Amino acid sequence: MANKQNFKPDEWTKILESTMLAGMAVSAAEPSGLWGAVKEAFASSSALAAAKSDPGSSELIKAVVAEYETKEGRTAVQEALRKHLAGATKPADAVQLSLANLREVSAILDTKAPQDAAGFKSWLQTIGQNVATASSEGGFLGIGGVKVSEAAKATLAEISKALGTRA
Repeated sequence: MANKQNFKPDEWTKILESTMLAGMAVSAAEPSGLWGAVKEAFASSSALAAAKSDPGSSELIKAVVAEYETKEGRTAVQEALRKHLAGATKPADAVQLSLANLREVSAILDTKAPQDAAGFKSWLQTIGQNVATASSEGGFLGIGGVKVSEAAKATLAEISKALGTRA
C-alpha cells in the first residue's frame, strides 16, 4: 500500500492538489454564484472527512487526509494551487489546468502506486460528482434549476478521461 514516502515531494504535492482540483474543475465549468460555490466547497471538503472515517479507505487516501489535517499540508496545497492556477484568467482556464493535473496524477499513480491507483482515481471522481450535485445550476436562489448542468456533466466526463477511468 502506498503512502507519502512512495512519492517525490513534487509528486506528493500534485496528489494533494488533485483532491481540490477534481472539485474545482467541476465548479469552474459552470460557476454557480456565491451560495453555490460555498455548497460546492463544502461537498469537496466533506469527501475528505468521509474518507477519514471510512474503514475501506486505502492507506494512500488516509495519508492524503492526514496531510490536510496539518498546517504544513494545508499551506503546501494552498501555495501549490496558487502557482498552478496563476495563469488562469477565466473559468475555462481553471478547468483545463485542473484536468492537466489529473492527467499527471493518473500517470504518477499508475507508475508509483498501481495497487492504489484505481481506488484513488475513483475517489477523485466521487469528489467531482459530489461537487456537481451540491448545488443546482440556473433558476433563482437554487429553485427551478437543474441538478447537474451540461457543462458539469461534460467536465465529469473529461475528469474520467484524464484519470483513464470510466465515468
